[in-house]
Amino acid sequence: EMEIKKMAKTGNKDVCKVLAKQLVQLRKQKTRTYAVSSKVTSMSTQAKLMNSQMKMAGAMATTTKTMQTVNKKMDPQKTLQTMKNFQKENMKMEMTEEMMSDTLDDIFDESGDEEESQDIVNQVLDEIGIEISGKMANAPSAAKGLPTASTSKSQISDEEIERQLKALGVD
Repeated sequence: EMEIKKMAKTGNKDVCKVLAKQLVQLRKQKTRTYAVSSKVTSMSTQAKLMNSQMKMAGAMATTTKTMQTVNKKMDPQKTLQTMKNFQKENMKMEMTEEMMSDTLDDIFDESGDEEESQDIVNQVLDEIGIEISGKMANAPSAAKGLPTASTSKSQISDEEIERQLKALGVD
């Protein structure tokens, strides 16, 4: 373009026309190059897509063969029987465990260890002059239920919450 302007200033029209034609051809060639480049990129993407689809088809074929082999070797009736046997044996084990646990509990409960330990605690407390039964009757008991928002007698304001947060060092 600069050369065309130079030649136009010098008055050389023929050279200007030739240079203008070359410029138009160069622009067209540039446009064609971009078009071809985008088509090549598109073809490359399509080739990659086809390759991945072929790999997926191969993986699906292998999976199908594996599933067929497993289905041929697996007998549903035998599997069902195995599961029933497992459930039966598991129930037996649970019953045995429960019986053992009950037996151990009975043995330890019959030994009188708890009564003996309570007697020792009472003797020690009597020695130091603390009477539990009398004082425990006067002790306050725990609340029967948790307070809910509807049963609370006072509402805490936002300012009070902010003041408490600041006192705790939380901004």
